[in-house]
Amino acid sequence: MEQKMFCFQCEQTAGGTGCTRSGVCGKTPEVAALQDLLIYQLKGIGYYGNALLAKGGTVPEAATAFVMDATFATLTNVNFSPDRMVDYLKESAKVKGALREQLGGQCCDPAAALYELPADKEAMLADAAKVGIMADAGLDPDIRSLRETITYGLKGIAAYAHHAYVLGYQDEAVNNFFYKAYSALIDDGLGINELLELALELGKVNLACLELLDKANTGTYGSPVPTQVLVTKKKGPFIIVSGHDLKDLKDLLEQTEGKGINIYTHGEMLPAHAYPELKKYPHLVGNFGSAWQNQQKEFDGIPGAILMTTNCIQVPRESYIDRIFTTSIVGMPGAAHIETVDGKKDFTPVIEKALALGGWTEDEEEKYITVGFGHNAVLSNAGAIIEAVKQGHIKHFFLVGGCDGSRKGRSYYTEFVEKTPEDTVILTLGCGKYRFNKMDLGNIGPFPRLLDMGQCNDSYSAIKVAVALAEAFGCGVNDLPLTLVLSWFEQKAVAILLTLLALDVKNIYIGPSLPAFLTPNVLNVLVEKWNLKPVSSPEEDLKQILGA
Repeated sequence: MEQKMFCFQCEQTAGGTGCTRSGVCGKTPEVAALQDLLIYQLKGIGYYGNALLAKGGTVPEAATAFVMDATFATLTNVNFSPDRMVDYLKESAKVKGALREQLGGQCCDPAAALYELPADKEAMLADAAKVGIMADAGLDPDIRSLRETITYGLKGIAAYAHHAYVLGYQDEAVNNFFYKAYSALIDDGLGINELLELALELGKVNLACLELLDKANTGTYGSPVPTQVLVTKKKGPFIIVSGHDLKDLKDLLEQTEGKGINIYTHGEMLPAHAYPELKKYPHLVGNFGSAWQNQQKEFDGIPGAILMTTNCIQVPRESYIDRIFTTSIVGMPGAAHIETVDGKKDFTPVIEKALALGGWTEDEEEKYITVGFGHNAVLSNAGAIIEAVKQGHIKHFFLVGGCDGSRKGRSYYTEFVEKTPEDTVILTLGCGKYRFNKMDLGNIGPFPRLLDMGQCNDSYSAIKVAVALAEAFGCGVNDLPLTLVLSWFEQKAVAILLTLLALDVKNIYIGPSLPAFLTPNVLNVLVEKWNLKPVSSPEEDLKQILGA
């Protein structure tokens, strides 16, 4: 069969090896090719940006903001629009040209830096075929594996940096790393050891970025507090907000005040209910639905509007394409897009659509779940938690979290949580928690056994809690009665895994399958150095972890 594209950046890639005719996610070969060419352009931008920094120069903020957003736009389930990809490519040519001019004359620039983007899309597509993941058939597979791992880690950092940037927070070291890493990806002088070292450096940079995002969110909206969230429907017009962007939610809440519209979070937006500056709005009434992969079924013909703020959009069904709106870096053919004009967004079209559709006609019986156990909430009870461990009331902590997806193997995480002993605590974050976050696991003393720490964007909370507990017990993180059981799907999870490895966290269980972009040799390094473990069965893994 003819190979029309090649992409293996997500967990659900076709056959566990790579999507070659169209993306399992719904990405077309056309969009895949344009994204390949955009990454190639970003490598050229990285080369000039890194050279400029090496000479003591500075890269314009607008260029870094573009690199961040263009990288984010290629992450899985973000932008399916070929027209938007062409716009990013045209802007990339301007950014690269400006950096080249600012830098001055250079000798022996690499091909990605010298590449001149053609004016029309068909010519772009022809060029894209020459620069895709598998274009260089003679490249050492282990080099390709590590380069792709770094590329996907950059996509994860870009997502986190984007969310911080829109709130006015940025970090020079994080910004500059984009240029260093992209430049390194076209440096044929770097071997396996150097690339592995760069991947671990990426993990450290991602930790700094996660900390920055935590400061941005808590500095803007306050520290999350344990909060009960309605998970059933209320009568009346409504808007569902999905994705990850808290600023878009805040702006929408302000613009819908007094209009009789209920606002529901969806997917990774669930933790928004715990932030004081967001929960104060009474029309932020609850959370609708579950994780991202169920949205086609859950959004099917609903009598309300949907706003997609960042990643995790699926190709909409015809039954709701007229009522789904995208914004920021999200793109979907056929869906209306809310632009930013003079730094502001006008959500009037979303509001008018919600009012016209009328909403649900009756209330459902109320049901609630609890969220808001970020690092501030958990560590404020650290003394009692430590005492509960010392007294033997808490025997083990499990961090069971990450991305969700549609593969059958993901039932592992539900079964794992169900089978954990009653004297253990489950920490969770990311949309993977939807596999079990409505279970009643009971309490250990005053503590719920299930503590929802937030979005995947809130991974810093879990790391901070683990480090604080290790300090309190006078040991390393690997010596704690703590096991990480992670589910991955897209590239933010890659960045987080590299962060954990950079922190020398060992014995991590990961699934439901291993990344297709890791060659056996690269995987062996991760297994030998950090004892990375593929999940097997809940019973066997619990037996191995607890020694029972």
